[in-house]
Amino acid sequence: MLYRLPTLAPVTSRPPVFLQLSAMSKVRFAAAFAACVGCSIAASVQAAPQTVCTITVNSSDEKDAFRRHLPADRYQFVELVERGRPDWLESARRKGIRCDVLIISGHYDGGDYAGGNEFFSEHVDSHEYLPVDEMERVACSEPDDGLFARLKEVYLFGCNTLNPQALRSDPAEIARSLVQSGHPAAEADRLARALSVRYADSSRDRMRHIFRNVPAIYGFSSVAPLGPVAATYLDRYFQSGGARDVATGRAGSRVLNYFPGHSLTLTRGLSDSDADAEYRRDLCKFVDDRLSARQKVDAIHRLLSRDMAEVRIFLDRLERYTGSLDATTRQEPEVDRALHDISSDTATKTRYLQFLRASAAPPVRARLIDLAAALDWLTPDEHRGELMAMIRDELAAPVVTAADVDLVCRLNANHQLDAGVAALGSATDAGVGHAAILACLGSERDHARVLQALTSAHDPDVQIAQVYLRHHPIDDVGELRDVASGILQMPDSSAQVRALDALAHHRLSDRETLETLTRLYPVAKSVNVQRAIAGILIRSDYGQIASPELIRALQDHRLKSPEGRDLIDVLIRRLQVS
Repeated sequence: MLYRLPTLAPVTSRPPVFLQLSAMSKVRFAAAFAACVGCSIAASVQAAPQTVCTITVNSSDEKDAFRRHLPADRYQFVELVERGRPDWLESARRKGIRCDVLIISGHYDGGDYAGGNEFFSEHVDSHEYLPVDEMERVACSEPDDGLFARLKEVYLFGCNTLNPQALRSDPAEIARSLVQSGHPAAEADRLARALSVRYADSSRDRMRHIFRNVPAIYGFSSVAPLGPVAATYLDRYFQSGGARDVATGRAGSRVLNYFPGHSLTLTRGLSDSDADAEYRRDLCKFVDDRLSARQKVDAIHRLLSRDMAEVRIFLDRLERYTGSLDATTRQEPEVDRALHDISSDTATKTRYLQFLRASAAPPVRARLIDLAAALDWLTPDEHRGELMAMIRDELAAPVVTAADVDLVCRLNANHQLDAGVAALGSATDAGVGHAAILACLGSERDHARVLQALTSAHDPDVQIAQVYLRHHPIDDVGELRDVASGILQMPDSSAQVRALDALAHHRLSDRETLETLTRLYPVAKSVNVQRAIAGILIRSDYGQIASPELIRALQDHRLKSPEGRDLIDVLIRRLQVS
């Protein structure tokens, strides 16, 4: 059988359809084609799961709420904390993890840059915590494709994580520093306003510095809800469609409405155009792993050459970095030369010493003096001389506070300043605070006067004596007995409690002293006095005085406690089994 072949269309030289289009139509065709390709690429990217990194140092409630509502095929969760491993954040960085969303759950201590600034757990058996310094080091050290580089949003579930209150960039404080460095008052006020913006240093600002260019950072400006409560709010938000907003790279305020009565707030990461961007770059020079020790010391030298008011802003960073330089690093030829360049910079040294001597705040002045010694701008003898000059200025003040006494006692913890006390004279005609400063420097006569102040009716004097005794506990039995007898005669309950608290850290073992305190218990005028006595006895060698009679006296004479069972009950139980 023969088959007829189909008739083929004649071949012509007609150009393809695209070539037949007009110029305008070609442009539209190309745009549509590109859009289709873009949609295809976007769909393919969207298909890749988003990485939700979690740092859980306290409760997992918030993390679990996100996990319940985000589809597993679109979001993969990665817990960065590795239990029992202190360098878990660095470990995540080395593994090449890239976070699209970051959720941090933990109590937050953000009161100051000088240590203690961290996320932590309320559970005593938990050893995991997240220092903000470590977050800062990772953020400053990683390249453009690092752990935090592609973050679209961050959730900080901790109190005060986005607190806007300045830690040190308060215009009034900066103005005082500018006046100390030689600026006229009017000019200082103007410069202070500008510098307070440039050196923004609140908890919120620090998070913005760490999470640079992140479109949305959620956190709390004051108290945050507990984990289970926060999880309940998140459930309601996600049930209302909130999951659509996660990892979009767009800041949205809708979630804020689901945390009623709490301070959930929203900010964005720092950009290079922000006023404090240069401040971040300066801070990163202290912690960037990519910089050598020599480069970091050179950066410090350049910073020290600025206006001393700016140096003051960086004081804690300077202290911590110079303190971290061990002997081995200091002896490296390049580092040694860089440190020598600083120590031999006479002009900067002169301006710095003038600034510290003009400082009206003794704690800051003492820190500036210690830093000058660390930079080899002061010899050991000059260092002691500057500290003694500062103490002399404190003694010349009409009022000395408990904080002033605490400072001097801490400065002389190793008795390096004892030799200078003779040159300071006597505080016989001055207040108890003045006597306590001299006692911190080893004056026996003033030590006796402070002990007398512990049992005085003047509460500020009792506070000063209490602070002094934290540094110099009573080790003479006769003095302990005298103090206990004096406390017995005190008429004011609040001062009596403070005096008793001063003895609580002594872990008494002298029977006569303990018996004196038990005589105070039945005649005490407040339950707080009785609790303070119980606090002393429970820390003491109470086995010496344990007896059925004492137990009955504690039970029969105890004043009613508005809070119910307390430390007195604990003492009674221990005496009963002793």
